[in-house]
Amino acid sequence: MTVLVIDAQGGGVGRQLVSAIRQELPTAKVLAVGTNSAATAAMLKAGAHQAATGENSVIVACRQADLIVAPIGAVIADSMLGEITPKMAAAVAQSAAKRILIPFNHCDNIIVGVPDFSPSALIKMAIEEIKLMEKAQPSPSM
Repeated sequence: MTVLVIDAQGGGVGRQLVSAIRQELPTAKVLAVGTNSAATAAMLKAGAHQAATGENSVIVACRQADLIVAPIGAVIADSMLGEITPKMAAAVAQSAAKRILIPFNHCDNIIVGVPDFSPSALIKMAIEEIKLMEKAQPSPSM
């Protein structure tokens, strides 16, 4: 399974996601794309197998991923302080990959009906969901 992690700004959420995915799902290939070089560097340092930066990298990686994990802002144009371009948001939203979107209530995007969990709690919930998806995935035929 190829898991694409997308993050912006300083890459702190992406760093935590990459680290947790590598620890909890050692067979998953982790592809990280940052909207800027700081986010990319943080995810690469956390153990991503491959990493890239920028709008076109998001677009291409969304075509290669089986699963996309990102803050919910990744599907909202101009979110994350403007780092998510309309083309990035469309690529994530239109990807054939399954998506786990983490509902951070910040940057003027409030998700009603979702408790305001800490970032670490949200990341833990995302990892548990990825583990469930991996178990449900059919094993490769021989």
